[in-house]
Amino acid sequence: MARPVKKEPEEWRAGILDAARELFLSKGYDNTSVADIMNLAGGAKGMFYRFFESKEGLMQELGNRMFFENNPFEKVRERSDLNGLEKIRELLALNHADTRRENINVQAVPVLKDPRILAAAVEANRRVLTPLWLELLEEGRRDGSVPTEYTRELSELLPLANFWLMPSVFPASREELRHKYRFLMEVLAAMGLKLLEGDMMDEAEEFLGNLAPEEEK
Repeated sequence: MARPVKKEPEEWRAGILDAARELFLSKGYDNTSVADIMNLAGGAKGMFYRFFESKEGLMQELGNRMFFENNPFEKVRERSDLNGLEKIRELLALNHADTRRENINVQAVPVLKDPRILAAAVEANRRVLTPLWLELLEEGRRDGSVPTEYTRELSELLPLANFWLMPSVFPASREELRHKYRFLMEVLAAMGLKLLEGDMMDEAEEFLGNLAPEEEK
């Protein structure tokens, strides 16, 4: 009998995350068990709990990893052909175009019902996204494309707005989500940050509709 391949801890963690991503994208989060993940990763079920407290915790880490693998903020940072507002709109388009991560983000919405997962996600967004947003907003303020005195406040608000639009945190039907989104866009525009226009608004509202619980769509 062949002896099992010895892996370093980080190799196991990466392999488990890779297996989870493949299964979540093919079968869905709800239809994937820890045993399924470990069967694909090639390890015993107990190995999973050496690295993750739960499937919900794994989902949170997977979303974070997929963001850093294809960080839209990094992609627009060196675009000298764009002003600050154009960079912000481009990163939103890039974010929407990353269909694999968008798929995972939609599946992760119910996971945020867990208060511990929600608190960790809010802290991660505050720590990671706020300085990235502030950098772009300050650039837009300097070049005149984002005429606002509230760059710091907006940089703190934008990561939190994601949670306000999640029906697992603030329950809402599909139409209510769309209405909330329009409200948010009008508030941001009044603060000097006009994010979406035309087709971009329609695409964003379609994505939001997918977040609503099935029975409320």
